[in-house]
Amino acid sequence: MRGIHNIWRLIRTGATLERTGAMNFVLDAFEAPKAVRMVAKAMAIPFKPLGYKGDPNLQPATRALTALGPAYIKFGQILSTRPDVVGDEMAQQLRVLQDQLPPFDVQTAKDEVERELGKSVCDIFSEFSEPVAAASIAQVHKARLHSTGEEVAVKVLRPGIERAFQKDVDAFYLAARMVELFSPGSRRLRPMDVIEHFDGVVQGELDLRLESSAASEFAANTKDDAGFELPEIKWDYSARRVMTLGWADGVSMGDNDAIDALGVDRVELSERILALFLQHALRDGYFHGDMHQGNLKVASNGNIIALDFGIMGHIDEYTRRVYAEILYGFIRKDYKRVAEVHFEAGYVPADKDVDEFARAIRAVGEPIFGMDADHISIARLLAYLFEVTERFGMETRTELILLQRTMVVVEGVARSLNPQINIWQVAAPIVTDYITKSIGPKAMMSDLTKTARVLSRFGPRLPALVEAALIRQSDVLPPSPKPFKRYIALAAVLGAGAATGVIALLGALG
Repeated sequence: MRGIHNIWRLIRTGATLERTGAMNFVLDAFEAPKAVRMVAKAMAIPFKPLGYKGDPNLQPATRALTALGPAYIKFGQILSTRPDVVGDEMAQQLRVLQDQLPPFDVQTAKDEVERELGKSVCDIFSEFSEPVAAASIAQVHKARLHSTGEEVAVKVLRPGIERAFQKDVDAFYLAARMVELFSPGSRRLRPMDVIEHFDGVVQGELDLRLESSAASEFAANTKDDAGFELPEIKWDYSARRVMTLGWADGVSMGDNDAIDALGVDRVELSERILALFLQHALRDGYFHGDMHQGNLKVASNGNIIALDFGIMGHIDEYTRRVYAEILYGFIRKDYKRVAEVHFEAGYVPADKDVDEFARAIRAVGEPIFGMDADHISIARLLAYLFEVTERFGMETRTELILLQRTMVVVEGVARSLNPQINIWQVAAPIVTDYITKSIGPKAMMSDLTKTARVLSRFGPRLPALVEAALIRQSDVLPPSPKPFKRYIALAAVLGAGAATGVIALLGALG
């Protein structure tokens, strides 16, 4: 039955795309080949009357996705982070998706709170408002704790949202398989990986305990960051489908008039938001992955308040160093080094010419640096860089997609506050400081310490490992009446083990 449901859901999806006028736009955005277009049209045109009409005031793609429901809205938001997949024009349309849906009634929310927390709403809260915000997965209520009188925000998942999402995600997987089948050229963009990424993001957002944990980790990392704060998670009043956190008073980051009324310097604010993001990404490897104006507030004291921790980005230490070296190379106009880093990281196939790639990188960097300061854009640089790496056979780097997309969004926020911001001037000291700390002598000692710590864990097991190696060696050696030869064999085994350890240590240091 699931297969029949998936096919029917895809037919209904195609019919809605056709009815809203989004079909051709979507096919063009994905550069769909003739075979895919024929299949899509065949599944859509006969069933067009069954498609949802949607809001005619919206752009075609957003009109179709909002008509199809919460899973499609969320998928559209995720796709807005993938201009490499859907193209810049469609990504731009999807970024303005209004993440607003009709709220469910307050009594249903209260019932959900009581089921999850095991207490009456009246026992926990002295006040519990109507919904103040309703999104694709959950809605938020303003409340007041009975015990302390503190104002809090209570986030509650939509009823039945888990099952609804799972049904649609199954259909998305089927669609991705069909795209790969009918369009082999699309495999470079990894459509199945895109759906898996979406599935993982959604699963994280459907368990509010995970979002609470993400917020807690983010708060621990950033507790000493001046001018930045997060609402406190109320663990006693949070569960899988309910999340309670301190109420954040402030004005929207997108309201310049309100920010000016607070007396906050927007020039300094624009530089701070960009610097904070780079610090979180490079220093911690853990950053807010959805830093648009709707998730940012400005407090009366000028502090930046971040909200909504459903999408968080993580990059390992090695990838951070690669990313920082690429940015550092551009800052110094060392295009050969930028090219070498791509090859060293395996981002570009080894059979390509590094000098030719460096010249292509120069063609990306020089026009950017030739612009006026207020037009220099990391977002534009990343877009051009992707075009070049695509030409040289670089596959989609899923671990960098969210980082790059968030960089674009944060840059947009910074420019909305201060159109004359010099992005490179803000980024240079942060990237340089990170490079100094992560690649210099101190970093080498830190790497050595970590390597020694890992090796030390095997200390208690070394006798058994050596004994096992000796036994294996004795099994393959011919028996010898002379003990001296046995000792030579044992020494050879021990020497080989020591050499292996040294090689592993040197590899870790290198």
